[in-house]
Amino acid sequence: MRVTRLGRPGMNEFQDRRAIQEIVLKARTVAIVGLSASELRASNFVGYYLQRHGYRVVPVNPNEEHVLGEQVYPSLRDVPEHIDVVDVFRDPAAVPEIARAAVAVGADALWLQFGVVSSEGARIAQEGGLEVVMDRCLKVEHAKLLGRMHWLGFDTGVIAGARS
Repeated sequence: MRVTRLGRPGMNEFQDRRAIQEIVLKARTVAIVGLSASELRASNFVGYYLQRHGYRVVPVNPNEEHVLGEQVYPSLRDVPEHIDVVDVFRDPAAVPEIARAAVAVGADALWLQFGVVSSEGARIAQEGGLEVVMDRCLKVEHAKLLGRMHWLGFDTGVIAGARS
Protein backbone atom coordinates (compact mmCIF):
# COMPACT_ATOMS: atom_id res chain seq x y z
CA MET A 1 0.00 0.00 0.00
CA ARG A 2 1.32 3.42 -0.99
CA VAL A 3 1.23 5.97 1.83
CA THR A 4 0.69 9.60 0.89
CA ARG A 5 1.53 12.70 2.85
CA LEU A 6 -2.18 13.38 3.23
CA GLY A 7 -2.73 10.01 4.86
CA ARG A 8 -5.07 8.77 2.13
CA PRO A 9 -3.78 6.08 -0.21
CA GLY A 10 -3.69 7.22 -3.85
CA MET A 11 -4.76 10.84 -3.25
CA ASN A 12 -1.54 12.48 -4.48
CA GLU A 13 -2.31 11.15 -7.94
CA PHE A 14 -5.25 13.57 -8.05
CA GLN A 15 -3.48 16.53 -6.43
CA ASP A 16 -0.59 16.99 -8.82
CA ARG A 17 0.69 20.58 -8.63
CA ARG A 18 1.45 20.82 -12.35
CA ALA A 19 -1.97 19.50 -13.37
CA ILE A 20 -3.67 21.90 -10.96
CA GLN A 21 -1.65 24.83 -12.31
CA GLU A 22 -2.41 23.93 -15.92
CA ILE A 23 -6.15 23.59 -15.26
CA VAL A 24 -6.38 26.82 -13.27
CA LEU A 25 -4.43 28.90 -15.77
CA LYS A 26 -5.90 27.51 -19.01
CA ALA A 27 -9.58 27.12 -18.09
CA ARG A 28 -12.05 29.86 -18.95
CA THR A 29 -15.44 28.14 -18.55
CA VAL A 30 -16.29 26.35 -15.31
CA ALA A 31 -19.53 24.43 -14.85
CA ILE A 32 -20.24 24.25 -11.13
CA VAL A 33 -22.40 21.21 -10.38
CA GLY A 34 -24.39 21.87 -7.23
CA LEU A 35 -24.02 25.66 -7.34
CA SER A 36 -26.43 27.07 -4.76
CA ALA A 37 -28.24 30.41 -4.79
CA SER A 38 -27.57 30.71 -1.05
CA GLU A 39 -24.73 33.11 -0.34
CA LEU A 40 -23.96 31.04 2.76
CA ARG A 41 -22.93 28.00 0.72
CA ALA A 42 -19.34 27.36 -0.31
CA SER A 43 -20.40 26.70 -3.91
CA ASN A 44 -21.84 30.21 -4.18
CA PHE A 45 -18.70 31.78 -2.72
CA VAL A 46 -16.46 29.86 -5.11
CA GLY A 47 -18.65 30.75 -8.10
CA TYR A 48 -18.66 34.42 -7.13
CA TYR A 49 -14.87 34.41 -6.71
CA LEU A 50 -14.34 32.73 -10.09
CA GLN A 51 -16.63 35.24 -11.83
CA ARG A 52 -14.72 38.11 -10.23
CA HIS A 53 -11.50 36.66 -11.63
CA GLY A 54 -12.68 36.39 -15.22
CA TYR A 55 -14.05 32.86 -15.46
CA ARG A 56 -17.33 32.11 -17.19
CA VAL A 57 -19.34 30.28 -14.52
CA VAL A 58 -22.09 27.94 -15.68
CA PRO A 59 -24.38 26.87 -12.82
CA VAL A 60 -25.66 23.29 -12.93
CA ASN A 61 -28.41 22.51 -10.44
CA PRO A 62 -31.90 21.12 -11.18
CA ASN A 63 -33.31 22.99 -8.16
CA GLU A 64 -32.38 26.55 -9.21
CA GLU A 65 -33.27 28.88 -12.10
CA HIS A 66 -30.74 31.72 -11.81
CA VAL A 67 -27.59 31.93 -9.69
CA LEU A 68 -24.97 34.68 -9.73
CA GLY A 69 -26.85 36.33 -12.59
CA GLU A 70 -26.52 33.25 -14.81
CA GLN A 71 -29.10 30.84 -16.18
CA VAL A 72 -28.89 27.51 -14.36
CA TYR A 73 -28.92 24.24 -16.30
CA PRO A 74 -30.46 21.08 -14.83
CA SER A 75 -27.57 18.87 -15.98
CA LEU A 76 -24.20 19.04 -17.73
CA ARG A 77 -25.82 17.58 -20.85
CA ASP A 78 -28.05 20.67 -21.09
CA VAL A 79 -25.16 23.17 -21.17
CA PRO A 80 -24.95 24.56 -24.73
CA GLU A 81 -21.25 25.50 -24.70
CA HIS A 82 -17.87 23.86 -24.20
CA ILE A 83 -16.93 23.25 -20.57
CA ASP A 84 -13.29 23.46 -19.56
CA VAL A 85 -13.75 22.35 -15.94
CA VAL A 86 -16.60 20.55 -14.19
CA ASP A 87 -16.33 21.65 -10.55
CA VAL A 88 -18.33 19.35 -8.26
CA PHE A 89 -20.07 20.36 -5.02
CA ARG A 90 -22.11 17.19 -4.59
CA ASP A 91 -22.13 14.09 -2.45
CA PRO A 92 -19.42 11.61 -3.51
CA ALA A 93 -22.10 9.04 -4.42
CA ALA A 94 -23.25 11.35 -7.25
CA VAL A 95 -19.77 11.71 -8.77
CA PRO A 96 -19.67 8.63 -11.05
CA GLU A 97 -22.74 9.84 -12.97
CA ILE A 98 -21.37 13.39 -13.08
CA ALA A 99 -18.08 12.02 -14.41
CA ARG A 100 -19.93 10.10 -17.14
CA ALA A 101 -21.77 13.30 -18.11
CA ALA A 102 -18.50 15.29 -18.09
CA VAL A 103 -16.96 12.76 -20.48
CA ALA A 104 -20.09 12.77 -22.67
CA VAL A 105 -20.06 16.57 -23.10
CA GLY A 106 -16.33 16.68 -23.83
CA ALA A 107 -15.18 18.59 -20.75
CA ASP A 108 -11.44 18.94 -20.24
CA ALA A 109 -11.25 18.36 -16.48
CA LEU A 110 -13.20 17.05 -13.50
CA TRP A 111 -12.53 18.93 -10.26
CA LEU A 112 -13.86 17.50 -6.99
CA GLN A 113 -14.04 20.02 -4.14
CA PHE A 114 -12.85 19.49 -0.56
CA GLY A 115 -14.42 16.36 0.90
CA VAL A 116 -15.69 15.09 -2.45
CA VAL A 117 -13.70 11.89 -2.94
CA SER A 118 -14.73 9.25 -5.48
CA SER A 119 -12.21 6.82 -6.89
CA GLU A 120 -14.86 5.43 -9.26
CA GLY A 121 -15.69 8.92 -10.56
CA ALA A 122 -11.99 9.69 -10.99
CA ARG A 123 -11.46 6.44 -12.91
CA ILE A 124 -14.42 7.15 -15.22
CA ALA A 125 -13.15 10.67 -15.94
CA GLN A 126 -9.56 9.54 -16.53
CA GLU A 127 -10.64 6.75 -18.85
CA GLY A 128 -12.66 9.35 -20.74
CA GLY A 129 -9.56 11.52 -21.20
CA LEU A 130 -10.23 14.16 -18.53
CA GLU A 131 -7.72 15.57 -16.08
CA VAL A 132 -8.87 14.92 -12.51
CA VAL A 133 -8.30 16.90 -9.31
CA MET A 134 -9.84 15.54 -6.13
CA ASP A 135 -10.34 16.93 -2.61
CA ARG A 136 -9.07 20.39 -3.52
CA CYS A 137 -10.80 23.78 -3.81
CA LEU A 138 -10.60 25.55 -7.17
CA LYS A 139 -10.85 28.97 -5.49
CA VAL A 140 -8.04 28.20 -3.04
CA GLU A 141 -5.77 26.81 -5.75
CA HIS A 142 -6.42 29.84 -7.97
CA ALA A 143 -5.66 32.19 -5.09
CA LYS A 144 -2.43 30.32 -4.26
CA LEU A 145 -1.22 30.59 -7.84
CA LEU A 146 -2.00 34.28 -8.09
CA GLY A 147 -0.79 35.24 -4.62
CA ARG A 148 -4.27 36.23 -3.52
CA MET A 149 -4.79 34.08 -0.48
CA HIS A 150 -5.37 37.29 1.52
CA TRP A 151 -8.70 37.89 -0.23
CA LEU A 152 -11.50 37.91 2.38
CA GLY A 153 -9.36 36.88 5.30
CA PHE A 154 -6.92 34.31 3.98
CA ASP A 155 -3.24 34.96 4.64
CA THR A 156 -3.61 38.44 6.10
CA GLY A 157 0.15 38.81 6.41
CA VAL A 158 -0.10 39.18 10.18
CA ILE A 159 2.26 36.87 12.02
CA ALA A 160 1.84 36.96 15.75
CA GLY A 161 3.00 34.67 18.52
CA ALA A 162 0.92 36.37 21.16
CA ARG A 163 -2.71 37.32 21.43
CA SER A 164 -3.61 40.98 21.18
